[in-house]
Amino acid sequence: MIAENIAFGVLAASAVLAALRLVTTKNVVHAALYLVVVLASVGANYILLAAEFVAVVQLLVYVGAIVVIFLFGVMLTRAQIGHESELDNDQRGIALVTALFLLGILSYVLIDFFQDDKLPELTGVSKATLQATRGTGAVGDAIFSTYLVPFEVVSVLLLAALVGAIVLARRD
Repeated sequence: MIAENIAFGVLAASAVLAALRLVTTKNVVHAALYLVVVLASVGANYILLAAEFVAVVQLLVYVGAIVVIFLFGVMLTRAQIGHESELDNDQRGIALVTALFLLGILSYVLIDFFQDDKLPELTGVSKATLQATRGTGAVGDAIFSTYLVPFEVVSVLLLAALVGAIVLARRD
């Protein structure tokens, strides 16, 4: 249990530091790479929660697809690679006040809603029962039975975006 807490602390700290660097860097490519670190840390936290399927989907969809599309967009717009001083607009004070305001509202709402609620005890529930109702197999059954049509629509949409990006890139 202590090793899991330490691993969570390391992953959370790396995600927070990479997120801060993501929004403060002046290099667009470095921002994309910091985004990879943030999303990979979130995926690793899913592994700590024993949600392997969600972790793999996080890595494949977000780290694999979204970041590649982001970098593809950077290449297509012919953004300068390297240090760019025009990416900063001197509104850090307003951004800090807004972030603290949103943090306060979110904290208040979460504390007000959950108050003294505690997680239910899982004594008497076997690991096999949990895996049958909440495991990777249950998620796969839900995706490929209940949510088959939305799953296929998203796959066609991503394929169309990929073909469109290739067509735009090959125009040169």
